[in-house]
Amino acid sequence: MSDSPELPDRVPTPCPSCSPELETVHEVLTATEGGGTVTVRCSECNHVHKVQPEKTAEVTLDVVISQEGESFTANVTTPEDETVEVGDEFILETEEVLSTVRVTSVELEGHRRVEEAPAEKVETVWTREVDNVAVNVTIHPQDGSRDDSRSTTVYVPGDYEFEVGAVEEFGDDEFEIDAFVVRTDASDYERDRYEVEGDTVLAKDAKRIYAYDEQTSAWSAW
Repeated sequence: MSDSPELPDRVPTPCPSCSPELETVHEVLTATEGGGTVTVRCSECNHVHKVQPEKTAEVTLDVVISQEGESFTANVTTPEDETVEVGDEFILETEEVLSTVRVTSVELEGHRRVEEAPAEKVETVWTREVDNVAVNVTIHPQDGSRDDSRSTTVYVPGDYEFEVGAVEEFGDDEFEIDAFVVRTDASDYERDRYEVEGDTVLAKDAKRIYAYDEQTSAWSAW
């Protein structure tokens, strides 16, 4: 899914010179504005000619983008038969933002939420920005006392990698990662929680990081 249709670099079409009855691969050379004729070159005989590409029916979808605790709405155009699925990522370009977003929920008529659906049936696509993300971190004292645990939030690029056993430093915080929980919209993970040394997660996939403080064993109110 994208905010504007793109013409492919190559298209299958009959060549009037070498294969008028059969389609061959053609390189797209130029296209007229507004989706008119396209100038192509046959990969078999190099004959250059014009074709009228078939137009794909498209729909415009409302997209809600969550970004650093705020949200706004934009519109994207996509083929009506394309499947919109939780976990999909696409580049969204509007006057407000140019960023990569991930689908977190697909809403149909009647406010019904599903994991996936053809674009023509979708009412609203709920997304969140994943270029830069906020990751919640729960930090425990070194002595393991959970009563003195505290939470903080770190802001990192979406492709920043956290690893169980690694020591991270953000501002005044320095902690060793003990475990992490992945988001429900993240793919390519076999389970929700990871706690084996060497396990890794991308920041955009992390729901929460659990860690032990590297500076002190406990905190005091005074």
